[in-house]
Amino acid sequence: MADTYERILRLRAIRDFTDEPLAAEHLDAILEAARWTGSSKNLQDWAFVVVRDPAQKRRLSSCGDFTTPLRAAPATIALVQEPGGYEFDTGRVAQNLMLAADAIGVASCPITLHREDDAARVLELPEGHRCRYAIALGYPAAASGPARFGGRKPIDELVHDERY
Repeated sequence: MADTYERILRLRAIRDFTDEPLAAEHLDAILEAARWTGSSKNLQDWAFVVVRDPAQKRRLSSCGDFTTPLRAAPATIALVQEPGGYEFDTGRVAQNLMLAADAIGVASCPITLHREDDAARVLELPEGHRCRYAIALGYPAAASGPARFGGRKPIDELVHDERY
């Protein structure tokens, strides 16, 4: 349990990756962890689009405002919310992807696709499907440095008893 807890505390977004392609077994393991994420009513109203082609990454990166990590990463997983799906569940699957990646030595960075209609066109999503988020994946560049603790609000500014 201590290892899991420590991993959660030290997880951070990494924006610099090596050029090394993501190993198939690592990508498969990350996607398997995503598949097992809990969801509202166990509907699993999501799908994943793996993007590795540089031209397709450029097109997808144009759908957001801060997408340099997406272009730099060897692989990106676009998180597709199917009709009736909940954004909360998309967040859960994103966190599981990132934690699974970290557990096997793969760095990750969440990306917001601010122009989700454009993302739907780039990914050729069926009607009613949306993609607002993606996770950039790759092996961390040496310049990424060690995980940093701190930079968090004090707990007493975040937690309220009974009422805000």
